[in-house]
Amino acid sequence: MSMFDLTGRVAVVTGGNGGIGLGMAKGLAAAGASVVVAARNAEKAEAAVAELGGRSAFISLDVADEASCREMIARVAEQSGRLDVLVNNAGTSIRKPPQNYSAAECHAVLETNLTGAFLCSQAAHGVMKGSGGGKIINIGSMFALFGSGYAAPYAASKGALVQLTKSLAVAWAEDNIQVNAVLPGWIDTELTRDARRQVAGLHERVLARTPAGRWGVPEDLAGIAVFLASAASDFITGAAIAVDGGFSAMG
Repeated sequence: MSMFDLTGRVAVVTGGNGGIGLGMAKGLAAAGASVVVAARNAEKAEAAVAELGGRSAFISLDVADEASCREMIARVAEQSGRLDVLVNNAGTSIRKPPQNYSAAECHAVLETNLTGAFLCSQAAHGVMKGSGGGKIINIGSMFALFGSGYAAPYAASKGALVQLTKSLAVAWAEDNIQVNAVLPGWIDTELTRDARRQVAGLHERVLARTPAGRWGVPEDLAGIAVFLASAASDFITGAAIAVDGGFSAMG
């Protein structure tokens, strides 16, 4: 359907060189968007760009660095003349009991997951407004809803990201910029494979609680990315949508 067509649109996916970010980037590219993979690991990003095809490109980005966030958006605007979609996906986690975190470790998680998303969105606002509107998609987590005994700063950052999403949605609605959050459940990625190695029994608990009976895969996020990036979602803003196989619906 034409309302899902992203032909001629320019999309940036931070951390789009793997996992959920790459899954979403594939969906956006398949719908016709030109996709910019913004990430730190150049080798991994170039491989992702090759996989995405001819309308994709790589721009270096460290979301924990304010200048890098602003420079990335400026380069996209300069090279493409527009920015229609920003997916704030880049994230990190440090797993340990909360009493064992250093202040530096806590700040590192918050700056990557929360402040980086804010700075990229802030930089994108003017470009999107100048083009008549845009879409910002923030990648949250089930830990925006549930507590985590082994990743407290991560859970705090994702909960705050949902509130940031609502605030930006309210502030920028008059500029025709829709801001929404996606809350992935347990998706099989490099990050969650590390979690399974570090947290005993995690794999079994996830399967037991997920009505779909499986872990998600990055491609499960492609559809929601296209929906929230397209005209199909023009009257949806400030929402936080779970993509979790029913995990959050279980009592």
